[in-house]
Formats: sequence, structure tokens, C-alpha cells
Amino acid sequence: MFRAASRSLRATKYRPKRLVEPSRMFSVSAIRTEGLQLNSLDTFTEEEDMFRDSVKRFAVDVVGPKVREMDEKESMDPNIIQGLFEQGLMGIETSAEHGGAEASFVSAIIAIEELAKVDPSVSVMCDVHNTLVNTILRKYGTKEQQDKWLPLLSESKLGSFCLSEPVSGSDAFALQTRAKKDGDHWVINGSKMWITNSHEAEIFLIFANVDPSKGYKGITCFIATKDMGVQIAKKEEKLGIRASSTCTLNFDDLRIPAENIIGGEGKGYKLAIEILNEGRIGIAAQMLGLAQGAFDKAVPYTYQRTQFGQPIGTFQGMQFQIAEAAVELETARLLTYNAARRKEEGRSFTKEAAMAKYWASQVAQHVSGSAIEWCGGVGFTRETGIEKFWRDSKIGAIYEGTSNIQLQTIAKFIQQEYSQ
Repeated sequence: MFRAASRSLRATKYRPKRLVEPSRMFSVSAIRTEGLQLNSLDTFTEEEDMFRDSVKRFAVDVVGPKVREMDEKESMDPNIIQGLFEQGLMGIETSAEHGGAEASFVSAIIAIEELAKVDPSVSVMCDVHNTLVNTILRKYGTKEQQDKWLPLLSESKLGSFCLSEPVSGSDAFALQTRAKKDGDHWVINGSKMWITNSHEAEIFLIFANVDPSKGYKGITCFIATKDMGVQIAKKEEKLGIRASSTCTLNFDDLRIPAENIIGGEGKGYKLAIEILNEGRIGIAAQMLGLAQGAFDKAVPYTYQRTQFGQPIGTFQGMQFQIAEAAVELETARLLTYNAARRKEEGRSFTKEAAMAKYWASQVAQHVSGSAIEWCGGVGFTRETGIEKFWRDSKIGAIYEGTSNIQLQTIAKFIQQEYSQ
């Protein structure tokens, strides 16, 4: 359904859904510059709007009924994973030739946001698979690698991005996993930690250092399959996003064919830096969707719950809180889609991605926490699912670059701009 609806998106030029005719009234205006139509950030193509509607239906109808069960079992339902593949959501930007939807980057961000409104665990599975695993192969893989791996990743095999280690979190390039050449293979030894999708994944992108004397310039990206000998060790028991697996991986003399290096020897650090910048927009979208999901569940309750003869949502104190949350949601949305559009247009977006991830994660924590309070005792129970949004929100300030790392990135750009 999604695959067919989105193939007309060719990851190219932004085509506005509608044109607003010029008007003398300031409230309805458009600016035309040499034939260029300038639009608001919440203007999407017809294909993107269709894509959003399709993902929303899947999230509500298929994912929604299983959210609580998956959270309590701390396990992803295999039927959900299969459904993501069947609906074309695991190869959103991948070409039709390789079994994908051949849609835009913004479409991937839309999918991540809509899934997160229902279950951030399913959202991050889709996010990591698309924005990290698929993107590395699409951008840096050889034609032979793309022909071999992308169809599998689009249609049936879940991918995992293996960078973090026990001693290398924010300092990701201090990794200790090593790879040594042995004939036409590389032998990898080491371990990874905090690896998303790893329990269910069958394809792994593993970062290892082939020459520690070169420091981070020895880091190389390898592609491996579970049956090569990837060992899934401890599965973490987490506060939130419980259905999303997070595991420790061990590699004991893991033999990988030499042709499974992606991007060349010593180029892994460059791949990781560039891809994580894109991935941060995905996490921003996840946090945005999470916050909106909590808001959408809680606000109607405030107009149904009556105290002192009136709905609690009509008290001024509540009105102000709800209004402030709506403003925060809108700012997070604008930052996220601005970063996504800049990426899609080929413009610099590192600072914008950092801003979007930082702020969306803050908004997610604040709005989901407020949503619990708006619903009182009911919000504190598992029955409504609102408390789950708050639990899930905490990870946004941690993975794919902590909030402090995002602030550091932003500060570097500010220093660069103002110290010249």
C-alpha cells in the first residue's frame, strides 16, 4: 500500500501541494521570487500527505492494539516487524529497483513521527533501519553491495547499526573492537553495547578499527549477518522503549569477507559522523511524534473531566499549560522539518539537526510529563498509555548523541560564526 503510493516520490525537488495566490491581505500572502514559490514548513507534497495518512492508519490500526502488550513483555511482536516490511516502511528512500518505496527523506521523517505518536518503540526500529543502516548502503555501498543487501533490507531482513561500546559512548571513536586481515577475510574481535534492533536483526553494520596506530582513521565499517557468528549477549531491561531491543553484542573471531567493507578501509569514522547527523533528525521526529501522541491523548480528557462545575481544561491555569505545550510542539515541529528539508535540498544541516534533536527531546519530556499531570491519577496508570510516553521520552536526551553533545555542536557553529 505505502510502497505503491510513494513510488512517485523520486527524492528530488520539493513540489508544493498548493499554490497560494498573492493577496494584499497580510494574513493570506505568498512571496514569489523569480518563479520560486516560498511555502511554510508545514506544506507538504500530495504524495507526502498520502504517505502520512497511510502510516497513520497502520500505526493506529495495526500497532496500536499491541502497544501495551509489547511494552509489558519487553518484546517486539514479529507481526509488527513483518507488517513494516509488507507496507514498504523499511525501504522508504531505497530505490524501486532494490525493492524500496523510492520516497523522499522527509517521507522517512513523516513515517517516524507518525509511528511514534502510537509507539516510539516501533518508531525507533523503523528509524534506525532507514536513516542509519539503509542510508549507509545507499550512499557508500558499491553497486554489488547495494544489489545484494538493499533488497533484503527493503523486504525482509532487519538491520542494526553497531557503533557504541562499553568504553565509547559520546566518545564514539574510542572504540576497542579490532579487525585483522586474514587472507580474503577480516577477523573481528570485541563487543558492542546499547545496540538497537540487535535482538531481531539479521544484518549488522559493525564498526571496528583495522589499524589502531592511526586512531579514528583506522575505523572501518563492515557488514555482517547473524549466521556469520554475531553473538547476541545481554538484552537490557530498560525504563522506556521496552519493546525495542537493546543488546550487548560479542564478536569472537568473527570472520567477514573482505568484500563486505563499506566505503573503504579507514573510512568508517566519516560514514558514522555523516550518517548520525541524519539520524538525529530521525530521533527529533520520534520525540516530536511521542510528544504529540501524549498531547493528543491527554487534552481531550481535560475537556471531559469536570471539577467544581466545569471542565478542568477550561481553568485558566490549565489553559496556559496546554497552550505552552502546543507552542513547544510547534517549535519542535518547525526545527525538525527545517532540518529535514535542508538535508533534502543538499544544504548544510548539522547545526539544525542538533537543534532539532536537542529541543524535541526536551519537549517530549516536558509535554509527556505534563500530560500525566493533566489527567491526574488516571494519567499515572498504565491503562491510558500516557505514562508510557513519559518513560519513552527519557531516551531522547541520550541516544544518537546526548543533549550535551548537541549543545556542544551548536556552540561550535556559533563560535565559528561569531569569532571571525
